[in-house]
Amino acid sequence: MDGEKLLHGHAKHDGGGGTIDYPRRYEALVEIGFLGRRRSVYERLALLSGAAAGHRILDVGCGTGYLTRLLAPLVGSEGRVTGVDPSPAMIGHARRRSPGNCSYQAGEGQELPFPDASFDIVVSSFAVHHMPVSARGAAMGEMFRVLRPGGRLLIAEFRPPANRLFARLAALVAGPAMRPTMPETLAELVPGAGLRIERTGTVGPVLYYVDAVRPL
Repeated sequence: MDGEKLLHGHAKHDGGGGTIDYPRRYEALVEIGFLGRRRSVYERLALLSGAAAGHRILDVGCGTGYLTRLLAPLVGSEGRVTGVDPSPAMIGHARRRSPGNCSYQAGEGQELPFPDASFDIVVSSFAVHHMPVSARGAAMGEMFRVLRPGGRLLIAEFRPPANRLFARLAALVAGPAMRPTMPETLAELVPGAGLRIERTGTVGPVLYYVDAVRPL
């Protein structure tokens, strides 16, 4: 949901982190959490997505629309970036700040309100760990469904810190939503939905990404 989940609104059970319903406070906390590097990290994600002129892109768990706003100039006036998030407050915040080629809809990842094969690219940043564990497979299946054949999926999530002490502290703070780790979770979820992983990598100290494609 567009950045590190530093503030929770309505909590969900089953291992998920819940929605975030305080967008302004959230934005301030995320800027602090990224130590001033938020824009550079998200610009890197936008480039990794492969976004280009005319593309139709879906951002699952778009939060305040931060990533959608960076994708918008890459797809241009002929493209479209659509954000979906379960929090009406976040959707409202995103709508008030985004350019004309962005649109937003309230909804959940496991029930995406879009037709089959309607997007060239699907992105999701720091959202999977907020989904109930039992819903993650369905959400990945939905991302597969709305991608066109040959379309790309880019998911960014947390990765454990390299320092063992920090890793243990992170695990204690994150709780069951982060066990197993997100890299381990995505290694099963993404191929399990029928997507082919093309590459994985890291951006900054805590971000891990999976770049996958829906086979033709």
